[in-house]
Amino acid sequence: MPRLPWLTSALGLASLLLPSTALACACGCAVFDVGTSTLLPSGPGGTVFLEWDYLNQTKNWSGSSHAPAANNSDKNIRTNFLLAGGQYMFNESWGVMAEVPYTERHFVTADSGAPETFNHSSFGDVRLMGVYSGFSPDMSTGVIFGVKLPTGDSTYKNFDPDVEIGSGSTDLLLGGYHAGNIDTIGDFQWFAQALWQRRIATQHDYHPGSEVNGAVGATYVGWKLGPNIAIAPVAQILLSHRGHDGGIGEPDNTGYNRALVAPGVAVSFATWKLYADVEVPLYQHVTGNQLVSPAALKVIASYSF
Repeated sequence: MPRLPWLTSALGLASLLLPSTALACACGCAVFDVGTSTLLPSGPGGTVFLEWDYLNQTKNWSGSSHAPAANNSDKNIRTNFLLAGGQYMFNESWGVMAEVPYTERHFVTADSGAPETFNHSSFGDVRLMGVYSGFSPDMSTGVIFGVKLPTGDSTYKNFDPDVEIGSGSTDLLLGGYHAGNIDTIGDFQWFAQALWQRRIATQHDYHPGSEVNGAVGATYVGWKLGPNIAIAPVAQILLSHRGHDGGIGEPDNTGYNRALVAPGVAVSFATWKLYADVEVPLYQHVTGNQLVSPAALKVIASYSF
């Protein structure tokens, strides 16, 4: 597989490769951790990136369909996820990656009867990962492994446990990816990613459910604007499974299965890259009553050196 000049040398489990980008919120954030081949490693060197994700959960859902709002005391969860990250590939086989999130959350709930609004911002759960991409000379296949640390705020008194910015848990992360050509020229390419996350230590008697997130997508890399600008449309399907929470909170209203379609575009100029997509549910099945969003937005800007 030819190396793509618009691919950065970071593996985007930053928002993937699943959140969860160290994203709390059992009602639907972890999918940000997977997707976007723009963050797959392409060679030795470093990359730093900034990511913004937006999710506005306004509709109550139960099972696989819309449910009356009266069945859920939570009325709105609106979140801006901000993420700063970096990866360095020491050679064509080994690299390291770190992600530091910051989250702004708006929460409306009627737990006490009348609706109340709470706003809270805090650093989230840091993720530290290693990358191995030495299965083939072109680095087209790799694995990711690491931990999510309980650095985020998980004690804000006005948020439910699954709405807290930090989960309070230390989690094991394990994932993989592969990319390849669809045609013989290499203009059409495909990629697949997956990430598994499971708690290994918890606090405050809250036990977040295990998660598996995956993405399968294709991109066309043959469009150029002059000698330095490349434009690559991306189409992908995102798949998510989250198990039930345990301990405090409302475990009966946690856990889901989802499939989303995420059209996007990647633009590169020299060592700068910009990626954006919109993620729209095709299917979602939730346990109990949970708030869902009609769409999610993602933007990633990166610089390679």
